[in-house]
Amino acid sequence: MTANGWLQIIVLFAVVIATAIPLGRFMARVYAGERTFLSPVLGPVERGLYRVAGVDPKLDQSWIGYTLAMLAFNGAGAVLLYAILRFQDFLPWNPQGFAGLSPDLAFNTAVSFVTNTNWQAYAGETTMSNFSQMVGLTVQNFLSAATGLALAIALVRGFARSGAKGVGNFFVDTTRSTLYILLPLSLVTAIVLVAMGVPQTLDGSVVATTLDGAQQNISIGPVASQIAIKQLGTNGGGFFNANAAHPFENPSALANMLQVWQMLVISVGIVFAFGQLIGDKRQGHAILAAMMILLVTGVAVAYWAEAAGTPILHGAGLDPAGGNMEGKEVRFGLALSALWAAVTTGLSCGAVNAMHGSFTPIGGLVPLVLIKLGEILPGGVGSGLYGMLVMAIIAVFVAGLMVGRTPEYLGKKIEAKEVKMAVLASLVLPVFVLGFSAVAAVLPGPLAAVGNGGPHGLSEILYAYASGTGNNGSAFASLSANTPWWNSTLGLSMLAGRFAYIVPMMAIAGSLAAKTRLAASSGTFPTHGPLFVGLLIGTIVILGGLQFFPAFALGPIAEQVQMLAGKTF
Repeated sequence: MTANGWLQIIVLFAVVIATAIPLGRFMARVYAGERTFLSPVLGPVERGLYRVAGVDPKLDQSWIGYTLAMLAFNGAGAVLLYAILRFQDFLPWNPQGFAGLSPDLAFNTAVSFVTNTNWQAYAGETTMSNFSQMVGLTVQNFLSAATGLALAIALVRGFARSGAKGVGNFFVDTTRSTLYILLPLSLVTAIVLVAMGVPQTLDGSVVATTLDGAQQNISIGPVASQIAIKQLGTNGGGFFNANAAHPFENPSALANMLQVWQMLVISVGIVFAFGQLIGDKRQGHAILAAMMILLVTGVAVAYWAEAAGTPILHGAGLDPAGGNMEGKEVRFGLALSALWAAVTTGLSCGAVNAMHGSFTPIGGLVPLVLIKLGEILPGGVGSGLYGMLVMAIIAVFVAGLMVGRTPEYLGKKIEAKEVKMAVLASLVLPVFVLGFSAVAAVLPGPLAAVGNGGPHGLSEILYAYASGTGNNGSAFASLSANTPWWNSTLGLSMLAGRFAYIVPMMAIAGSLAAKTRLAASSGTFPTHGPLFVGLLIGTIVILGGLQFFPAFALGPIAEQVQMLAGKTF
């Protein structure tokens, strides 16, 4: 580890916080329906969209109506995207003449992008037409991110409202998320990316002459527009197979820092918006403190592990600098690779600028742990906040048990229904990750796709299902996932990780909105101080860690022990 590396990390986090504060204020005004500096331009567009779609913006939906609207909207998007991918060879903007995708790959990809996972079992530059990239994948990058933001705001309204029947209007929240937040930020940052050298064209490729005189076709396309929203929306799906390690997606260290900022800024900004919308900014600060303590810890451990390198290379004199550069871009080095790995998995982004399977065992354990803690550090746009609030409900319930009082959070009594729904939501990740991993680890067909043996191979399996169910989308590498088994089971994992979690979460929102908001009393447990932050961190670590520790022990921890003994996989 170096001082320069830490300086880059510190500067990045400082810039994120400094920009997320005003963004959070802006987001709070947008979701409260207040006038903003964009209203003169976008207000008529918003009202026009409602008229065309037949949406009554004044309609306040119950939690059931809100949830059904969300499911119908995303279901229609999945069907449309599936059709685009299956029949892309009949659609325009296909200069390379790519064929339509197979049924299982089209299912996997459609589900992946609708659920904000963006798991890719294909190489984008040799599989997807420009039409599929732009009209199919990029559109869902916007809509899946907007869905996450809308759902988070619905839960925030559950806490903010008192004796209410509704939690908002899904179509209004989704429209505002897209128009006022995602589109403007994507437009500005896409232009900046183009200025930095990221391609933006409808051409399929350019021909280059190599030094020995041979001709080489280099894939290009509408890259900058997709990179902008894939990062801002914590989607993560790359235009190219190498994702953000590809120089056309991520041309420089400055572009790399910009893209890490893009991943974080909305997810951090909505936490500030949460504090403002409930009328107590300290509550947002407490949530953010818990997020950042765990995220920075993950960055530090990953950076330390990769800087320490491996004893085998030390002994052979192949690693004199003491750092593990295998699978990493030399343009970014250890610090920015460790930072990116922790951020992309602390979020539900999944974009990568280094191959996580090439990290040291402990370095690779960090992104795996961050996903399995629930991807709430700070999590995907919207999904991180509502996941964190579910954890906060469990934390105050535990605190209530310890002191013998009815738990309260933000003026709402936390009773049996809320706790049951919170626990039900928290069971989705372990059930699907451990269940599918156990089956895949013993069946010959799924095992044939695993590229490494021993504990590293188990880590590949665990990471794939964690990435799918956690709606992350990154991979441990060396897993040949484009088979009917992996495409189908990972698709089911993505659906469960998104929608089986959302339904109980929305039930919590509806239950809380109907309750009367109580004033704090002398017996109220304060949820804005260090004690609550510590309790929340403990709940996250215990709930997320203990469920998976036996699997970690057989995977990356066992691999670390064997690495120290001189054996690698």
